[in-house]
Amino acid sequence: MLLADLGADVIKVEHPAAGDDTRAWGPPHAHGEATYFLSVNRNKRSLALDLRDEADRRRAAELARRADVLFENFRPGTMHKYGLGYDDVRAANPGIVYCSITGFGAGPGADLPGYDLLIQAVGGLMSVTGPAPGQPVKTGVAVVDVLTGLHAAIGVLAALRHREASGQGQHVQVNLLSTLLSSLVNQAAGYTLAGQVPGIMGNRHPSIAPYEVYQAKDQPLVIAVGNDRQFAALCRGTGAPELAEDPRFATNGDRVAHVEELSRELARLLAARTAAEWFEHLTPLGVPCGPVNNLAQAFDLADRLGLAPRAVVDGDEGPDTDLVANPISLSATPPRYDRRPPRLGEHTAEIADWLDS
Repeated sequence: MLLADLGADVIKVEHPAAGDDTRAWGPPHAHGEATYFLSVNRNKRSLALDLRDEADRRRAAELARRADVLFENFRPGTMHKYGLGYDDVRAANPGIVYCSITGFGAGPGADLPGYDLLIQAVGGLMSVTGPAPGQPVKTGVAVVDVLTGLHAAIGVLAALRHREASGQGQHVQVNLLSTLLSSLVNQAAGYTLAGQVPGIMGNRHPSIAPYEVYQAKDQPLVIAVGNDRQFAALCRGTGAPELAEDPRFATNGDRVAHVEELSRELARLLAARTAAEWFEHLTPLGVPCGPVNNLAQAFDLADRLGLAPRAVVDGDEGPDTDLVANPISLSATPPRYDRRPPRLGEHTAEIADWLDS
């Protein structure tokens, strides 16, 4: 979808019987369709093909022959079984950029099913996420799927740039587990470089303090202090400037070492006002803070900041589709929102006519 927003003509190949699994991932629904599917399928055309059918396989092969890019996320070996593996497609289309997305790679993990929750568990993300030690929790969205899609798009764009320079296509491979390990950044580096196996710290940060959630008078409030200057401003803003001079809290390293004492001091001070009052008072002082918003409040904030977070796609003869906007802003080629998410097989006839011509 990201590439389609940026101008690519994306043809989504689906099985005629049920299509993409996410079409059935509801509730919630909008206009009779699962919002999960709607969230990631705008600007695409849907081509219904059964790869077990010889005629449909021929159409798929012809589509691959004409394509600049092919994405597939079957288990390794499945596309080869249908004559659509990388070597098969490259023989007919040497410039193809062929992207394979798997759960655990094409080696010994080829037969393992790849689902976001499973990867969050075995990939270590849940071991550092949760309210307390021994209480692992998944993230509130399929973040590993999203990150893997982003890495796949980046890999494809790099491969297209290489093809422009050399004329050569290539095989791009990304997998959920490797993407997660890379995305664990400082937590992963703490292990690879220092042998430190991190654990669950709730809303605290292993290397920065204060950087967590506090209870304001009415609701939770985040304080995300990243340096000593911001900490001094926080202390002044909460009426306790002496805390910045306390040897236990003088530097970030001191604050991390004495985070329990620091949290008690700040919890007492921050309970005096509402989250909105602290936001209004501390933000002009240069203190990163804010209330824990729900999604309605988050969209309202983005609207007030002029970020235009919604993208309304014309529904043709049906209702319009109100989706989240692409976050990339381009001065010359901004994202486009031309097509609502397709109905299953909606464009099969027009694409089949083109392939058969």
